[in-house]
Amino acid sequence: MRYFNRDISWLSFNHRVLLEAEDAELPLYERINFIAIYSSNLEEFYKVRVAELKAVASGGLSETLTVDQAYALIRQITDIVNAQLEDRVRIYEQDILPALRRQHIVFYQSRQELSPVQRDFAHRYFTEEVFPYLAPVKVEKECVRMFLRDRRLYLAVRVRRTGGGHEEYYILKLPYSRLPRFVELPREGEDYFLMFLEDLIKDNLHEIFVGYDVECSYCCKISRDADVYVDDVPPENVVERLKERVKKRKIGAIARFVYDRKMPADFLDFLVDAFSIHREELVPGDKHLNLEDLSALPCPNPQVPSVCKPQGLRMPGLDTCPRFMYRLIARRDVLLYYPYLSFDHFTHFLHEAVNDRHCREIMITQYRVAEHSEVINLLMAAAQNGKRVTVFVELKARFDEENNLATAEMMTKAGVHIIYSIPGLKVHAKVALVLREDDQGKRIRSYVYVSTGNFNEKTAKVYADIGYFTCSPVVVDDMHLLFRTLQREVTEPVFKRLLIARFNLLPELKKMIHREVELARSGKQGRIILKMNALQDVSMIEELYAASEAGVQIDLIVRGICCLIPGRPFSRNIRITRIVDGFLEHARVWYFGNNGHPRLFIGSPDWMQRNLYRRIEAVVPVLDKGLRQQLVDMLELQLKADWKACWVDDGLRNVFKRTPDGPKVRAQHDFYDYLKTQLINKK
Repeated sequence: MRYFNRDISWLSFNHRVLLEAEDAELPLYERINFIAIYSSNLEEFYKVRVAELKAVASGGLSETLTVDQAYALIRQITDIVNAQLEDRVRIYEQDILPALRRQHIVFYQSRQELSPVQRDFAHRYFTEEVFPYLAPVKVEKECVRMFLRDRRLYLAVRVRRTGGGHEEYYILKLPYSRLPRFVELPREGEDYFLMFLEDLIKDNLHEIFVGYDVECSYCCKISRDADVYVDDVPPENVVERLKERVKKRKIGAIARFVYDRKMPADFLDFLVDAFSIHREELVPGDKHLNLEDLSALPCPNPQVPSVCKPQGLRMPGLDTCPRFMYRLIARRDVLLYYPYLSFDHFTHFLHEAVNDRHCREIMITQYRVAEHSEVINLLMAAAQNGKRVTVFVELKARFDEENNLATAEMMTKAGVHIIYSIPGLKVHAKVALVLREDDQGKRIRSYVYVSTGNFNEKTAKVYADIGYFTCSPVVVDDMHLLFRTLQREVTEPVFKRLLIARFNLLPELKKMIHREVELARSGKQGRIILKMNALQDVSMIEELYAASEAGVQIDLIVRGICCLIPGRPFSRNIRITRIVDGFLEHARVWYFGNNGHPRLFIGSPDWMQRNLYRRIEAVVPVLDKGLRQQLVDMLELQLKADWKACWVDDGLRNVFKRTPDGPKVRAQHDFYDYLKTQLINKK
């Protein structure tokens, strides 16, 4: 075997996320949030990846898998997820709940545990707030079935008429869209009390099923296929067709049926038959499902330490010096590291462009933007201020299709020129261009921004990304050429400095790898460091294997999917580091030693087939010596990290880098301190 399977590799990453919940040195609510992230990740995995595998197993077309291989992979995924569930249950029940209790936050799970005062409160809350939203639906085989909606929690109830009669089954949709998932009960002494809404409902089922004996009840939910395919749609029809297909997402094919694993076999058999669920779609779960809701768990005890993350630093003078960003970029290229530095620097840059009388045009890509986005507001303000504003909107950004559509329609009304998706391609590049002219119409200093992350104020606070500003005329011309290509004005662009996927990115990457191979074979040091979210493309993995066999020393810092197998004869010089901490490692940074004259790049693509062959991605070389050194320092910190960092071994295990002696190196916190020191020294 020369490659890990991408889905199995992803499950290894998600397990690493879950393991953060075990770290007793983290604030308690940060540990709880990692359980929520793990659960949310797994939900999306089933809705997209497993749904795709199920389609292949049912006879759908695949370039890489047969029907039997898809079935086997689904079974392997099920086994791994079931094993991870054991870890999640253990961590939650044996670590998290006792830790909450030590902080005087107690979860009640049944009526018997409540005090008389709490019991009275819970009953009144159920009667006045919950009961009006409950509508049990009887489930009978061979009858019209209730439709189970995607991701909604349901309570399956088995009852029997008081005094005799046969068993009857009912389904209740739990009213989480109307009521909070967690109910706060009256405090007693030092203790605060919480209760899952479903536990409150279970305790009061006798109020709903009058004249029946309630035998048992268990939660369950459906995850449905969430993929939206519009690559076969002509450009002029893409908006309307996308709207139709997003609506149908809610009724997509079943990807999994998750149920409380304590549900009796005969109860489960009844539901499987009644709802026509296939056995391979069954995934046993815990008593409480949808644990992604733990991200909103109330903290009633003000004495509990809050989650404290480094705050975004701001460059001195940003808020007081007119045209601060313009002047800064005019002096030298600028790298911004989010969230260590505030995203306000980018919005400030846009604000300067809006009010710049020489700014003639702003061009920008939109992949995922925040709701109520200041970036979007500034672009609309620029259009209303007489600038030509062109926004390429990628409608196929999964789970953001509706938001992107609504945002695009709003911008159109404000006079922004919108370019929609290209059939067969996704535009994943995160780039912006400000073109300026003097009063005679001659091009003057203009500005380019290339980023590893989206123009999204919300994610810029939690994703570790890098943004690059330059006014280099060569890069400005390249970026203008890229936007003209997106507008289909140019079909065969030739880029001088930018590396653009589907044009010059792959040849240049291979050329730089081969350069390191030549150095190693001539007795000099060949060195490569690659930081990215995912590494899956077989052709590029083979390039790295060949470089390793030639003696090139290669370090990979890969957060998620990594199909390259380390520790084999063909990869003996390759090491894989994975970092999971409070911020999501999202930046892509590539280092090639180049015989002591290192070349460094930042940009949007991972080394996935989709990024390298089916997307428009943008990568920019970092030429400023000081900025290159910053990136090298960041990479070295991440490779030295022994806290929140692990090796990925040849069995896909997360092997923590723990050194018992010496100071801990926590890359994210230490890099924040590094940047803070640099800012202080520049004052």
